[in-house]
Amino acid sequence: MTAGPDLSLSRVTDAVTRRSSSWDRSGRNTDCIMVAPGRSALLAELEGPGVIRHIYFTMIRPDPLDYREAVLRMFWDGEKEPSVEVPLGDFFCVGHGMVRRFASEMIVINPGWEADPVNHGFNCYFPMPFARSARIELINQSERYLGGIFGRFWYHIDWESLGSPLPEDCARFHAQWRRENPTAKAAGHGKFASNLTGGENYAILEAEGQGHLVGLFLQIDNIQGGWYGEGDDMIFVDEDVWPPSLHGTGTEEIFGGGAGPEHEYAGPYTGFVLVENRAGERYRGKNAMYRWYTRDPVRFRRRLRMSIEHGHANDFQNDYASVAYWYQHEPHGRFPSLAPAAARLPRLADGFTALGAVRTELNLAFVPQWQAIFEELPVPDRVHEAFHAYNAADSALLRGEFEAAARLYRASLHALGAPASA
Repeated sequence: MTAGPDLSLSRVTDAVTRRSSSWDRSGRNTDCIMVAPGRSALLAELEGPGVIRHIYFTMIRPDPLDYREAVLRMFWDGEKEPSVEVPLGDFFCVGHGMVRRFASEMIVINPGWEADPVNHGFNCYFPMPFARSARIELINQSERYLGGIFGRFWYHIDWESLGSPLPEDCARFHAQWRRENPTAKAAGHGKFASNLTGGENYAILEAEGQGHLVGLFLQIDNIQGGWYGEGDDMIFVDEDVWPPSLHGTGTEEIFGGGAGPEHEYAGPYTGFVLVENRAGERYRGKNAMYRWYTRDPVRFRRRLRMSIEHGHANDFQNDYASVAYWYQHEPHGRFPSLAPAAARLPRLADGFTALGAVRTELNLAFVPQWQAIFEELPVPDRVHEAFHAYNAADSALLRGEFEAAARLYRASLHALGAPASA
């Protein structure tokens, strides 16, 4: 029988459209929130039944480390353990803290003004149903205000309040972050080595219950160099021991690419959104890629174990991180403990790491000064002077000119009248 047209968009229901956002409750224009160092923000606390349809956020001039140091957590129906626990940037497909703009079915990163290369709009379109309640938290685990020099965070969470209970077959959305840095080289590795267990693969997800996998965001910092992608994905479903129900043929195949992708691309369901080719060497450095299984979900009844080889027979030692996205009935299995913020940071150039102290000082000194802008009050000349120096420092940092960046950051602190210890 031929399926008929999809009429879902034409159907009128008794749902009511709602939004939780950072709008200024005073009626002024400070339509954002501040999340101080070590603090958390409640983005949404919703009563069900309902379904979240769209999540959006932006920051102006964020610190690149914000994407790993801030954590997004989501709880459904009063559960005590989160169903989503992922660094903020990784959830929105930011690889290694390096943003790439792209459009796909489930995640979209759009540009802001072109003069500012670090200004972006982040969008998520995974539907997230809940029967009784939904709670979304943002935790800032850094020593700085979240959001870089402005220290502000803008967001929308668009959702529907439903007029009737959720269907019993409606599962809950989950997302989990993992990292292995570096991956361990398997014993007996070599050109002709075999892998007939998958036991030493990089582990992406181990879920318990009934549900289906809908997405993967994979990041590989190729420290070793050369083509890293001779790694098959292996997805063990329910009672699988060996072989897995789904056995792939190489890393690029998972993400819809031709052999050895060396240029960035993005499509509705697959993409290599970050290909650094560091210092002109193909494949070396930071890489990131996504796959949405929304048209071909991987279904499981009792458990699912998803893994990938890091090189053929696991002979590469690189930095792997990932986000798995899936739906399942509760309760879900216990998540691995999320690593502390310092252990989540991407591998950084020594020059960038050395600037951490002065960037933190600037953030703590600058952020309170910007309140005048949001209250439409005059901004002192010294703040404008400091801001121009900060802009120049950020530009130098993006070019890898770390000594020049350090000098300009200190000049910015001096203009503010703050001591520069770095």
